[in-house]
This record gives sequence, C-alpha cells and structure tokens, in this order.
Amino acid sequence: MAPEPAKGERPVVLTVDDELGVRESIRQILQDECNILEATEGRSALAQLQSREVDLVLLDVRLPGESGIEILERIKALEDSLEVILVTAVKDVRTAVEAIKRGAYDYVTKPFDVDEMLALVRRALDKRALQREVLYLRSELARAHGFDQIVGRHPEMVRIYERIAQVAETNATVLITGESGTGKELIARAIHRQGPRRERPYVAVNLAAIPEPLLESELFGHEKGAFTGAYQKKLGRFELAHGGSLFLDEVGTLRVDLQAKLLRVLQEREVERIGGNRSVKVDIRVIAATNANLKQAVKDRTFREDLYYRLNVVPLAVPPLRERREDIPLLVDHFVKKYNREFGKAVRGISPGALPVLLDYDWPGNVRELENIIERSVALATAPVIHLRDLPLDLALPDAGARSEEPGLSLKEARGRFERQFILRTLERVDWNQSRAARLLGLHRNTLTAKLAGWGLRRRDSGAVADAP
Repeated sequence: MAPEPAKGERPVVLTVDDELGVRESIRQILQDECNILEATEGRSALAQLQSREVDLVLLDVRLPGESGIEILERIKALEDSLEVILVTAVKDVRTAVEAIKRGAYDYVTKPFDVDEMLALVRRALDKRALQREVLYLRSELARAHGFDQIVGRHPEMVRIYERIAQVAETNATVLITGESGTGKELIARAIHRQGPRRERPYVAVNLAAIPEPLLESELFGHEKGAFTGAYQKKLGRFELAHGGSLFLDEVGTLRVDLQAKLLRVLQEREVERIGGNRSVKVDIRVIAATNANLKQAVKDRTFREDLYYRLNVVPLAVPPLRERREDIPLLVDHFVKKYNREFGKAVRGISPGALPVLLDYDWPGNVRELENIIERSVALATAPVIHLRDLPLDLALPDAGARSEEPGLSLKEARGRFERQFILRTLERVDWNQSRAARLLGLHRNTLTAKLAGWGLRRRDSGAVADAP
C-alpha cells in the first residue's frame, strides 16, 4: 500500500483572489483541514507553484492582468495532475463549460455555501491523493514483478517513479543522467516494461564498452563484403530493437561523426547499414544515459547541440546515494534478501554496529558499490547478521569514500595511512584483542594503545570502530 502521510501532514491549498475578504472566507472554511497559501494575481500564484508542493488551487475567474481561465491553462501546463477549482461571482454556464474543457476540476460561485465548498474541496483532494497512490502502486507493482530492482523512498526517488509512470506510455525520448552506479539502466528497463512496447525487444548497448572500430557496425549494422572480415550481413542494434526500446548507455562517449548518424536516426527513424545503399525503417523508442555533463560537452564542442536537444526530450536525473542516505537500510535489506536466495544463506540483516558505518560512507560507486559489498558480506558471513568485521575495513576509516588521492601527499603521510589501515585490519582479524594484535604486529601493547589513541579510534561494544571520546 502507499506510504502513510507524515504525522500532521495536511494538503496544501493555494487561493488566488485579489479580494482580501474572499481569501479570508476561504481560510476560515478550510483552515481546520488544509494548509492555506494565498496569491492576489496569476504571476505570484505561478511562482508559488514552482517553489512549493500544492495539492489544490482555488482560482478566481476575474484577476488583475491575466484572467483565471488563462492562468488555468498555465497551471495545467506546469503540472497537469494538479486540481483547480474556478471561483466566479456569476453562475455563467459558458464559463463553467470553458473551465472544465481546459482542465478545471469544477467551479463554485460566490458567496460560498460552507458545506458545499468543503465537500467540493474534499472531493478534489481525494482525486489528487488517488492519482498519487496509483502512480506509487504502479511503480511498486513493477518492482514486485522483478523488473528494475529500483529501491528507495527518498522524495527524489518517488518523483522518479512518478515520472517513469508518466513517460512510459509515450514514445518520447528520455535522457537519464547521474553518476556511475546510480541505477540508470534499471530506470531505462522500468520505462520499457511499463510501456506499450513491453512485449517487444529491449536492447541495451554500452557505447563506452565497445571498441571504436566496431562501434558503427554494432549500432547500424553492415552488409556482406562492406569491409575486410564482413563475411555476412549483420543487423545493428537499432534494427534488433525494432518495435521495442534501445538503451544507449554512456552516450556522452560517442564519437562526433557517429553523433551525426545517431541524430539522423532520431530524426528520420531509419538506418543505413555500412556498405548499404538503401535506408531501413526502424520503429524504436530511444532511452539514453550518461554520467557526463552534456551541457558542458556542448560548450566544449565535443557533443552536438542538436543531438543533445533530440535526446533531452524528457530528462531524468538520478541522485547519488550519498544524497539519499535514508534509503541505505532499504537497499541493504533488499540486497541481503537477494543474495540469501542466490547463495542459499539465511542472513537476517546487518548489525546495529555496522549500519552506521554504511550510513557515514560517501559511496563514490553509489548503489553498485553498496550491492557489491553486501554480496561479498552475505557470501562470507558466518553469523546470523552482518557485523562490522564482515565489511571492508576501508569503510570505517575517516577518509573513506574519497574519490581520489589528495594531491601533494607526502611519503610520510602515505606511510602513516598504510600503517593505520594495516593495524586496524589486524585488530579486526583478531576481534580487537589488542594483546594478540600487538604480538602479530611485533609491537608492545602500550605502543599499539598509543597509536589507536592518537588516531582517535576505539572499539564499541557492538564491534564498530568509532572516534574516541
């Protein structure tokens, strides 16, 4: 079922009317059930809608500047699912019909009947809540059927689920951006499998992984005899995806000459094999992904501007894991269950001492890195839960998660880092028995204790490495 609203969370209603008395009347009627925002004209109303999450708009027909009907069109263009009730001083059938035709939920006349206004607002808010629940359930159903393995309830992830549900039914080209390991291909598969092409081919190609001399042939195919070694005709990925979806991963790495050919395919929906003299029509949906900044690449003239706009019809930005740390426990649980099934294990989860280490780490490899660590931990686990000793010790170090070595690192600093890591690994191997670790390291126990104190590290009872008090 859809997640419960946070305690105290109430729907937000925006009242747009230039009359103070009307706004105060609406506030009196709705203040016990809703949070009320106010605007006196269309421009400020649109500005609030762009900066705030709003569930319902009560929009006066007669406003300074643009009319309510004109503002209605702009609101629906901004967010089609947002419900709008037109407020009018005169019961004009033509106005009502025009409002409904342009997407209004309903209309109400002044002066308000309190019960009528409350009932109308409640019905509109119920519809809004139902729409959101349907979007949520569609994404949950998709994941329950084993496709995508997308996990997370962070607000940015929920927005991605909603956008997937919205765009899947269309044929629009989608550009998915995000760091490596964030799950861009999972989102591409979700878009394909929720859309009308779900029974047709889904073809994925990592453009960065194919050697450059083979890339053109892999994408567009070739005719027999087109070049040395072309002993038979070969269909490219575009033709193999005919009727379905083609996922172009790492599209930012594509050579400029092949960018021109890709642009032609997107414009004409046809390909020409290498060595061929005729075009082949293809019916495909293109989904592209990149971890590069294509806007900057366009400025640097390494990526075609016209191709960028052809690809960036519907943009989807996937947040890195460090920006949605609250999803880490859900992901850990998901991966533990996945690898329990795969390895025939019965690991119940992760210990309270180990989880904070995962939450504090910056995850430069994102979800892919987390999955790799949980896979390894489940495979090697000998206890009912994953303890800190089952995790790579690097995660517990203060500088864990750094993307690259700091410039100008001296030999002394590098030696110090290695020494600390080596000592801590030894301590973990002997379950933090300092006397035994000192013997293995060839140190006096007091020397080891002094080193740990100098690094500000101690062992918690739960087994986690922590800063010393």
